[in-house]
Amino acid sequence: MQAGEWRVLAINPGSTSTKIAVYANDRAELVRNLDHSESEMEQFRGRPILDQLEFRQSRIERELSDAGYRLEQFHAIVGRGGLMRPVASGTYRVNEAMLEDLRSTRYGEHASNLGAFLAQAIGGKAGAEAFIVDPVSVDEFSEPARISGSALVGRQCLSHALNTKAVAKRYAREQGRTYAELRLVVAHLGSGISVSAHEGGKMIDVNVAGQEGAFAMDRSGGLQIQKVIQLCFSGKYTEKQLWNLLNREGGVYSYLGTKDLREVERRIEAGDGQAALIFDAMAYQTAKDIGAMATVLNGRVDAVLLTGGMAYSQKLVKQLCEAIQWIAPVTVYTGEDELQALAEGAIRVLCGEEQARELEGEAQG
Repeated sequence: MQAGEWRVLAINPGSTSTKIAVYANDRAELVRNLDHSESEMEQFRGRPILDQLEFRQSRIERELSDAGYRLEQFHAIVGRGGLMRPVASGTYRVNEAMLEDLRSTRYGEHASNLGAFLAQAIGGKAGAEAFIVDPVSVDEFSEPARISGSALVGRQCLSHALNTKAVAKRYAREQGRTYAELRLVVAHLGSGISVSAHEGGKMIDVNVAGQEGAFAMDRSGGLQIQKVIQLCFSGKYTEKQLWNLLNREGGVYSYLGTKDLREVERRIEAGDGQAALIFDAMAYQTAKDIGAMATVLNGRVDAVLLTGGMAYSQKLVKQLCEAIQWIAPVTVYTGEDELQALAEGAIRVLCGEEQARELEGEAQG
């Protein structure tokens, strides 16, 4: 390490893997994707997510040791933020109020809930600070955006905030401007598709991926509510079965039986008309959502940013650009820079550029 360098371990838990990276300031020294086999995960079937903590922690520590790292070399451990109370954007110090939110699962249960616990556990052994950055519950909605259309159902803000915010700030740096002075539409094209409007340094509206807006590879997106109600009361499905059918086996998978966009494109090249129709429909719906978010910004958009794993698809990007380039210039950031975004958030606090936020008070259920 050179003088003035901060070494940070970033951790991003997923359903079947744990991604980790070691950063020395903005330089990645180590990036690993720790796959968890079906046989390893079988022991946790039907059990709370937090039961996986010790298993994942030991895998991470073993990987670091094998790569020649000692825990005391780290200045901070930063984990992916999970499903917790609505919060402002920023870097948060892991504390008991946060852990209680995640432990209670009152806001939902997901592998990302492990991020704060892993940061705290490894940070405790390393004598390092423990943080999370821009969890999925970041909520900067404008007041009109909170209204759903029924007083029975509140509109919740859940999104790919970590990658979306990081990409927006990266674009601003590249343009020599601040994030706060730009008006952006950002489309995250991942396992779910979320499209957000950014103004004044805030994400003022976004569709909740899988529940609103465009369908994706395995998520159904917005559906006509009457038909969904009929399914709910058809007697054919339990609540869990129907949730899985719409959010894990919906979208492209429900039509074509695959969750691999590359496979869909291969079928199209082979002359599969149904695959072409479904691909076109996904692009069509995504472009429609981008247009809708442009209206949130009153049509004054500095740029449209495309990001996420599906942004690697040249075919999808081409179709989207043809549909939306009249709105504003389009810039593509392939993949998800979530590990880097986590590290950057921790380093901003370590070097004094940003003050860490703290969750206070009791969570609202």
